[in-house]
Amino acid sequence: MFSRLFKFTSRDMAIDLGTANTVVYLRDSGIVLNEASVVAIETVNGVKRVKAVGDGAKLMMGKTPDSIETVRPLRDGVIADLDVAEQMIKYFIQKAHGGASRLPRWPEIVVCVPSRSTSVERRAIRDAASNAGARQVWLIEEPMAAAIGAGLPVTEPIGGMIVDMGGGTTEVAVLSLRGLAYSNSVRVGGDKMDDAIASSIRRNHNLLIGEATAERIKKEFGIARLPADGIGLTVPIRGRDLVNGIPREIAITQAQIADALSEPVAQIVEAVRIALENTAPELAADIVDNGIVLTGGGALLRDIDKVLADETGLPVTVADDPLMCVALGAGRALEDPLYRGVLTTA
Repeated sequence: MFSRLFKFTSRDMAIDLGTANTVVYLRDSGIVLNEASVVAIETVNGVKRVKAVGDGAKLMMGKTPDSIETVRPLRDGVIADLDVAEQMIKYFIQKAHGGASRLPRWPEIVVCVPSRSTSVERRAIRDAASNAGARQVWLIEEPMAAAIGAGLPVTEPIGGMIVDMGGGTTEVAVLSLRGLAYSNSVRVGGDKMDDAIASSIRRNHNLLIGEATAERIKKEFGIARLPADGIGLTVPIRGRDLVNGIPREIAITQAQIADALSEPVAQIVEAVRIALENTAPELAADIVDNGIVLTGGGALLRDIDKVLADETGLPVTVADDPLMCVALGAGRALEDPLYRGVLTTA
């Protein structure tokens, strides 16, 4: 009776617990939440408490007094701060359900994990979801979820390649018959791109910019290769001058941004090349026909698909909704018995 009551008061969900953003898929409702994976912690009289979670906490990044710190509990796709991650997941579960409830919810939850995460890292994710109120926790590897969300025929004997570029990691995988024939996870993603932009501006212009500014530059002006005219758009940037310590505005070009991003882009290209070298011949033949599919926020970087196509000689396409693919795929695995076989508990 109690189990039926808990099932009635809960709604099962899938969570793409990303380094940069957390996306929640609610059974029978689809995507209901997409917020930053950030928590603001306030210390009052030596006692720490959660002040804000998600987009509200992200707005505070780099602008907080000493009594408040903003924390990103995930790094490189895995949990770096278990206690804060639990608080964040609990908040997102409540918000996805429409707020706090007097009755226990205890939903069944599917959580996405990097394909090369260790058993310790997976246990941390499972424990965080359980402690946040999950009745049952399932894990699904991110490239498999991304492939399902992108509409690849993962249940058929057809090889497909997915490149999921998230905030902390890039997942490269070859899939067939509900399994990963090859997978690799390199800790290069949107965060490394932000760091590369900030480091280049600091090194070449003696200007210090914050995480939020670097991310904005990447999203609005980032490009994976030199623009056609060799220069591209001119980008105004504000920050703190490292020489005299006062605020200053400079202008850089898209060509300079492309140069800053060249190293992380080259690492992603190398990961794809290694995957192709380790792919079985029959699966490789399918990839020649079907090409490579890009998902994740990194897939939105201008010309990243063209760079990969030039380097591999294969057709490369960006999924219809790259940011949501992982969460959509995990949600479908939760709802559709056809995909239940891709879920694990460890």
